Amino acid sequence: RSNAGETMAWSESVDTVLSNKEGLAAFRTFLKSEFSEENVEFWLACEDFKKTKSSTKIALKAQKIYSDFIQADAPKEINIDFHTKNDISQNISEPTLRCFDAAQSSIYCLMAKDSFPRFLRSEVYKELVKKHQDRNQKRWLPFL
Repeated sequence: RSNAGETMAWSESVDTVLSNKEGLAAFRTFLKSEFSEENVEFWLACEDFKKTKSSTKIALKAQKIYSDFIQADAPKEINIDFHTKNDISQNISEPTLRCFDAAQSSIYCLMAKDSFPRFLRSEVYKELVKKHQDRNQKRWLPFL
């Protein structure tokens, strides 16, 4: 469970938010409101993919990520440049654990530079900070 200090620390970087369960949930809610939750979903899918051990699973997961996020008209198509998309398309038949690195990096930068600053100004984030501050104050009230 996060405390107010942790909630405030989220404002330092997108990494802090992505690595915290509650922060991630709030960021996803915000991205949903902006119709761009596919970015964080893709990033998380890539993080999970990189931990895959079995070569059979690597091929299956890579194909799923490709069909969900990369191929033209994918249900959750991410916005990446033509060259990155083309490289993935050419290598998807023999995927490696690094085959989505360029796309993941691109999406990470997009979230960090674009979505994240707006998230910090959003009501979703402000409500979360307020909730943690209230919870912290209540914790100390009996001693006053």
